[in-house]
Amino acid sequence: MLISIFALKLQIMKILIIGEEENFLEFKAKFSDNHEYTFLSQLTSPRFLSEKDLVFDFIIDENPDHFECYKNPGNAVIFLNTVKISLAELVFLNGPVDGQVFGFNGLPTFVNREVIEVSALKGEYETLSKVFGSLNTEYKLVDDRVGMVTPRIIFMIINEAFYTVQEGTASREDIDAGMRLGTNYPYGPFEWLDLIGIHHVYETLEAIYEDTKDERYKICPLLKKEYLLGVS
Repeated sequence: MLISIFALKLQIMKILIIGEEENFLEFKAKFSDNHEYTFLSQLTSPRFLSEKDLVFDFIIDENPDHFECYKNPGNAVIFLNTVKISLAELVFLNGPVDGQVFGFNGLPTFVNREVIEVSALKGEYETLSKVFGSLNTEYKLVDDRVGMVTPRIIFMIINEAFYTVQEGTASREDIDAGMRLGTNYPYGPFEWLDLIGIHHVYETLEAIYEDTKDERYKICPLLKKEYLLGVS
């Protein structure tokens, strides 16, 4: 049952952000300073959830041990960055939860947008409506699948752009300019890559391909090479 903080649409909320500093700064840029924030780079104990209204975990894919803390979250509503791993798989690997847990698209640049993508295992749509009403932003409920919707589209475009460069058809600068001018996209594929981070793009595409076996998401060798050089 929802706690009373959702009774008033724009009431101050106690929000816990778990992730990197860029995640915290993007979240605050989206939702302003009108709420009470706590920031952690790691979640080591469920006591950090005490008296929190909302929790946004941006790094659950790299820290699945966080999930143990969410099995009894009290009154907090939990949002997990489930672009690289689905909610269903997290529950399968770690066991069920008693509280209200949702997925969201928490990759860099995807939070501070007009609409936030979220997913759910159960039909708790009233909760989502009240949460995002309190945050004064729109949301889109999408299927609980790796890659969600927008990352699948953008990352597939980035991957195809790497194939074009690999084949020598066009330069990165020409591809970026062509996409901006020809499709009216705000960024070209390589500009998006720099903003999001090559490790997020590569690891998401790898997870999508493993999930779907769809050739559209098979990673270009040049993208793989640059990813490996970047993490070595």
